[in-house]
Amino acid sequence: MNITDVDDKTIKGANKEGISLKEFTRRYENAFFEDIETLNIDKADAYPRATDHIKEMVIIIKKLLKNKTAYKSEDGSIYYDISKFRDYGKLSHTKVKDLKEGARIKQDSYEKEDAKDFALWKSYDKEDGDAAWRTDIGNGRPGWHIECSAMSMKYLGEHFDIHAGGIDLVFPHHENEIAQSESSTHKKFVNCWFHNEHLLVDSHKMSKSLGNFYTLRDLLSKGYNPKAIRYLLLSAHYRMQLNFTEEAVKASEHAVQRLNDFMIKLKEIKNDIKSKNIDKITQKTKKEFEKAMDDDLNISTALSYIFDFVKEINTLMMENKIGKNDAKKIIKTMTEFDKVLGILGEKEEKLSPELKKLIDEREKARKEKNFAKADEIRNQLKEKGIVLEDTKEGVRWKRLK
Repeated sequence: MNITDVDDKTIKGANKEGISLKEFTRRYENAFFEDIETLNIDKADAYPRATDHIKEMVIIIKKLLKNKTAYKSEDGSIYYDISKFRDYGKLSHTKVKDLKEGARIKQDSYEKEDAKDFALWKSYDKEDGDAAWRTDIGNGRPGWHIECSAMSMKYLGEHFDIHAGGIDLVFPHHENEIAQSESSTHKKFVNCWFHNEHLLVDSHKMSKSLGNFYTLRDLLSKGYNPKAIRYLLLSAHYRMQLNFTEEAVKASEHAVQRLNDFMIKLKEIKNDIKSKNIDKITQKTKKEFEKAMDDDLNISTALSYIFDFVKEINTLMMENKIGKNDAKKIIKTMTEFDKVLGILGEKEEKLSPELKKLIDEREKARKEKNFAKADEIRNQLKEKGIVLEDTKEGVRWKRLK
C-alpha cells in the first residue's frame, strides 16, 4: 500500500500552513496508521513513500522517453503521449476520440502537445517549495500516476495479480498507470482490478458542504464502538454503495455484541456432554462461508451463514446438548471466521471497586432470597451503565452501549 506524500494537494496544504512537505504529510500518515490499528486492519507488508522512490520513477520515465511514448515540453516537464498506446481506455472503456480537450487537466497549466496527455514529471516551480529533486531528467517532481506504477512494480514485480482502489480511480488514474507501465515493460501490468464503491452518509455522498463528512475520530467521539464501525463497513459488498447511518451503526453494535456474547457463553460451558452433530454443523458452515467469500467476496451471504450457525448452536445450548469439548470446536470455528471479520474478543475491562461491591451485595441478597433488595441493586447498576445477566455459571455483567 503506497503513501502518496507528494502531489498538488499536499504541496498546496504544506504551503498554506507554512511547513515542510514532510511535516505536513507525516501528520496524516501517522493518523492513518492509528486509524487502521483502531479498526483492527491487518498491516500491509510494505508502505513505500513516493518521496523515497524518485529514482525508480526516473528509470521508468527515461524508458518512456527512449521508446518515444513520452516527450519533454519546452519548460522541461515530461508528458506521456496517450496516442502512442493503442489500448488506452481498455479498463474504463473510454475512447480517446471522445475525450474533451482539457476536461481531465483543469489544474494542469503546463505546456503539452495534446491536452489529453498526462504529466510524468513536472519541472520545478517556485510554488513547489521544497518538493523538488535534481535528477537525470531535470529538476522537478513526479506526477501522481508515475508514483503508483514505480512503487507497485518495485515491490510486486512488473506484472502482478491484483491492484485495488476506489471506483473514482478507474479513470484516469488507473488507466494512466496501465499505459505508462505496459509501455515501459511491454508486459501486462495487472491481472485483476479491484474497485470498491463510494460510501454514502444518510443516503448522500459524503462532503463537507453537506455537513456529513466524518473522520473515524469524529465517530469515536460520538461513542461508537470501533468494532461496530468495522463490522458495518465490511458488511456490504465492496461493489455496492454503503449507506452509513446512525441506525446502521447501532444495528452493527448489536450484531457484534451478539457474536461476542455467544463466545462468552461457549467458554462458560463446563459439562462433559458430547454431541454427535457438532462436527457436521461446523464443517457445513465453514464450507458455506468459504464458498460465499470465494464468490467475489460475497460477505453478506457469508455473514448470514454465521448467524444461522449461531442460532442453531444457541438452540442446542438451551437444550443442554453442548459440552465443553463441543464448545472448543465451535470457538475454534468462530476464531477462523474472525480472521476475516476481526470483530471478536472485547478488551477485558475491570470494574471499579464500588461497582464490584454492588454486584457482590446483589449476589448475597439473591442467596438470602431477598429479591427486593437484589432488584434494587440491579436497577442501581443499570443506572450506572452496567447490565447483569444471571446464568447457570453465575452472574455476568456488561456495559451498556
